[in-house]
Amino acid sequence: MLAKLTIKNVALIESAEIRFGEGLNVLSGETGAGKSVILDSVNFVLGAKADRSMIRYGETECMVKAEFFVSENAKAVQTLKEMDIESEGEIIISRKFSEMGKNSVKINGNTVTAAMLRKVTDSLVDVHGQSEHFFLLKESNQLKTLDSVVGAPLSEKKKILLELLNQSKNIDARIAVLGGDEKERGRRLDILSFQIEEIEAVDLKDGEEEELVAKRNKIVNLEKIITAIRDASEVLSGEAGVLDGLRAASRAVASVAKLDETYGAVLEKLESLAIEADDVSEMLTELGEELYFDENEAEETENRLDAIRALKRKYGANKAEIDEYLTKIKEEYDLLSDCEGQYAMLSAEKKKILKKIYAICLEMTDLRKQAGTAFCTRVTKELKTLNIEHAQFAIEYNEYTEEGAPRANANGLDEIRFLFSANAGEPMKPLGKIISGGEMSRFMLAVKTQLSDMNEISTYIFDEIDAGISGKTAKVVGEKLARISKSTQIIAVSHLAQIAAMSDNEYFIEKIEQDGKTITRVYELNQESQIKEIVRLLGGNDSDQYAVKHAEELLKQAKEYKHTIS
Repeated sequence: MLAKLTIKNVALIESAEIRFGEGLNVLSGETGAGKSVILDSVNFVLGAKADRSMIRYGETECMVKAEFFVSENAKAVQTLKEMDIESEGEIIISRKFSEMGKNSVKINGNTVTAAMLRKVTDSLVDVHGQSEHFFLLKESNQLKTLDSVVGAPLSEKKKILLELLNQSKNIDARIAVLGGDEKERGRRLDILSFQIEEIEAVDLKDGEEEELVAKRNKIVNLEKIITAIRDASEVLSGEAGVLDGLRAASRAVASVAKLDETYGAVLEKLESLAIEADDVSEMLTELGEELYFDENEAEETENRLDAIRALKRKYGANKAEIDEYLTKIKEEYDLLSDCEGQYAMLSAEKKKILKKIYAICLEMTDLRKQAGTAFCTRVTKELKTLNIEHAQFAIEYNEYTEEGAPRANANGLDEIRFLFSANAGEPMKPLGKIISGGEMSRFMLAVKTQLSDMNEISTYIFDEIDAGISGKTAKVVGEKLARISKSTQIIAVSHLAQIAAMSDNEYFIEKIEQDGKTITRVYELNQESQIKEIVRLLGGNDSDQYAVKHAEELLKQAKEYKHTIS
């Protein structure tokens, strides 16, 4: 449930804190007092698109915080765990929005994205506004509603269908390659043949380019290398070079080596240095003998590098990409070379996929019809309790055949429409062509009542669900809201005394002027102030004893009714 809503600098609300209770919470007040601002604030903290116009005039940012309490096993808690956000059932969401367009969202102190926020709140709150009336009048949205009734079994079928549709799409892409006349295919084959031969002729090896670059660097710097080796060899083994010096030093120390161990150790090191210098000298001599300039080798190296770099410019940045491109064009070449055979094979494969698509679509239709029939029965029953005694509700399905499989989408082949009739003797017609505003409010309530038993939503918010109704019907709607609120928290905006009387908690919203500014205030009503508000909703005033008696009677009747369903 939504336990507390904190609002700062949203439209006319400078600061407000609303503590909601379990059961039915009703928001009432004069038109224009700011009830819509509260609902906008709720939508904002739930993840709706932010707008600078919602920031209070003269302020730089607005903030809304919502505190929820749900069970530890709730879907929202499980979703948070997947995001590595801890929760034992308490979920605190805060969202700020600045005039510069900066958005900040936190859940339990952890910064999250708007998409992550919506993933959590989708299973916390269902907000029903006036716009949802229009939502359900659209046939594509009626299919979405039906699918939410069918639930998991249909979702599994949709996964299978999506995979089949992807396979069909891939086949279509391969068939498209076979398109064009014989001349066009011939030109394409020539291009592919040239590219295949060019890549295979080079026969690029792993690491070859790096080896060739190193080899070329050696060839380019050959003169410098020869000079360096010659000079080093001369220093070591030339006349009066290092070797002669080391040998002379060894002879000198050898004459006194026996006189002291230290001299003997020095002699050993000198002899060792002489041996090392001699080895280096021989190595330099061998390297020098190997060095020579081979013009043919230099030319071959440069040509090979040019060929490799030409491949990279045309077909890929490295060997892996070039090999991948080669595989791809070979497949296309084979496909075009055997055009008729390939087309026949692909067509047969496509036919098999379409049969599977048709079969899975039939299974999806069966699931929808089974769940839809039961859903219509339950909604019709609800409508009768909502004072539409002769209500009829059904779902009409367009027929389709296997020939229609190519037009299947992620939802299958079903096209449906909700049919409705409110009056005895009147045939059912498409919902949008026959239902009135008051009937639509009750129809939506009936649908919500049924959906509430199928999802884990902990809070329903209704924005003027009582639109277009009054009198006895208003009382029936109030009773229905009270009944639903026994298992699911409801927050409802209402202008009807019958619904306000049925509330477990009522909040009054008023607009006042303070210090030259217009502000909206929200406060919870006690028993006395609730009577006054119901009197106002009835169109009376405090001095009208009949209106006061009427309000007290409404509250008494509501209390008695709620006692029967507790």
